[in-house]
Amino acid sequence: MILDAKPQNYNAAPAATAPISLIVTGDLAGLRLDQAVASLLPEFSRNRISRWIREGRIAITGQTIQPKTRVYGGETIRVTPSAEPETLAALPEEIALNVVYEDASILVLNKPAGLVVHPGSGNWHGTMLNALLAHSPLLANLPRAGIVHRLDKETSGLLVVGKTLQAQTSLTRQLQARTVKREYLALVHGLVTRGGSIDAPVGRHPTQRTRMAVVERGRPALTHYEVLQHCEGQATLLRCRLETGRTHQIRVHMLSLGHPLVGDPVYGKSRRSALALLNVFTRQALHAARLSLQHPDSGETMSWEAALPADFAQLLDALGAAPTV
Repeated sequence: MILDAKPQNYNAAPAATAPISLIVTGDLAGLRLDQAVASLLPEFSRNRISRWIREGRIAITGQTIQPKTRVYGGETIRVTPSAEPETLAALPEEIALNVVYEDASILVLNKPAGLVVHPGSGNWHGTMLNALLAHSPLLANLPRAGIVHRLDKETSGLLVVGKTLQAQTSLTRQLQARTVKREYLALVHGLVTRGGSIDAPVGRHPTQRTRMAVVERGRPALTHYEVLQHCEGQATLLRCRLETGRTHQIRVHMLSLGHPLVGDPVYGKSRRSALALLNVFTRQALHAARLSLQHPDSGETMSWEAALPADFAQLLDALGAAPTV
């Protein structure tokens, strides 16, 4: 996935939580409390104000209140705002990073499974972006702290970050031009007999909005795959090369072939194997093993490799397959 370079302020501190005193004016008489407060504090959403009322953060002296409590004018309302969880996205956190390569312009990381790359709903802190802000504070001045592409939370492996605006722009253009080479190792259910390419558009699932799918009106997506090993007659180790970077691209494309990734909790959860150890692997068996690009400053082609993480390597060993990059 190529990320839009939208500016964002990562220097911001969490929103202030100092109490606010409000006087209900006569024109608000008869309104529900949440409506009145929303009118007096238009910078906050009605949903947020209703939540603050339920949490006891909004009070009228001497009254037990609910969102539907009516106001009559002249009351003093005390509001104690809470910092929203998304403000944590702006904070540096001391989270260990596995740095494969770093210079003044780029940073190449080997991301572990379980680490979210960019803050979002349900993951407002403890992300790679928070770690990057602690590792290199100047990244706070860049859109998305220099991040130009992502790996899913439970996918491990290599990704690159731009440390200057010029480097970030160059990397984004290389991704758009498809000159960045990304190779993955994927263990899929079933026997894939030969390699090939999947040229099928990927977009939001028409009815299950948390999933992606091959859909006619999706964005173009092209995945090349090569068979490396067959494992116990129950699974196949593939090398996948991306031409595009759509959300969940390899996972969706492999499902479309009838060979979902082992351990995939979204696209492979209905697939059960006669081999028990394939059913207990706790994440999608996908690893970004190789990365190649042109250095934004020198133009030199640079490449990196990342060995399989321990859990993936141990799974292959149990299957009698040789871990490989």
